Amino acid sequence: MGNPFFQPGAQRASKVRQLFDGIAPRYDLINDVQSLGLHHLWKLRVVRMADPRPGCQALDLCCGTGDLARRLAARGAWTVGADFSGPMLEQAARRKPLRGAAVSWVQADALELPFADGSFDLVTIAYGLRNLSDFSLGLAAMQRVLKPGGRLLILDFGKPANRLWRALYFAYLQLAVPLYGRIFAGNADAYAYILESLKNYPAQTGVNALLQELGFTSLRVVNLLGGVMSINYGEKC
Repeated sequence: MGNPFFQPGAQRASKVRQLFDGIAPRYDLINDVQSLGLHHLWKLRVVRMADPRPGCQALDLCCGTGDLARRLAARGAWTVGADFSGPMLEQAARRKPLRGAAVSWVQADALELPFADGSFDLVTIAYGLRNLSDFSLGLAAMQRVLKPGGRLLILDFGKPANRLWRALYFAYLQLAVPLYGRIFAGNADAYAYILESLKNYPAQTGVNALLQELGFTSLRVVNLLGGVMSINYGEKC
């Protein structure tokens, strides 16, 4: 039996929204537990690679509770955090800004961004691309709102090239992570969804190929923990 939150096709967006609306109050806690706090270091790596400067216009897409958006803003970037989940944005707005940095929170669908062409110097998306119903359409939307020369950074779960490491990693996602979901959020299916969505995600290599097809340049793939997580980087021509 498939995961109730993974529905390919037209129903996917509504199911994913239902998932994130439901886990919003416990989202940060379970992220800390399942990654042993490492997700903070991975997001810092994204910020260092993005190199936001004061006055830079940044969009953090699928921002969730605002971790990455707040870090970009703390570096002086004028930052918009966008997510289609209202409860996630409520959690983001409640959190204390880092070093007084301000973020504008916008409820928006990643496939239908309400921003003009060429609005941003920088677009980041952490753990969001994998959840879109159409990866190519989502990447094209991000490309559209970037200025020429603008930078796109994608942090998400990866697929390790080493078969043994991948098997151990997938076993962790299958067995341990849903247990954390049951204990801390009362919803094992919401976290079993991670592995289901990852199996249907092109991951770092496939995303790099999609960026190449769209004409992004200076492509880079940074593997973290042997490919368990990855960062894809590209620049708009």
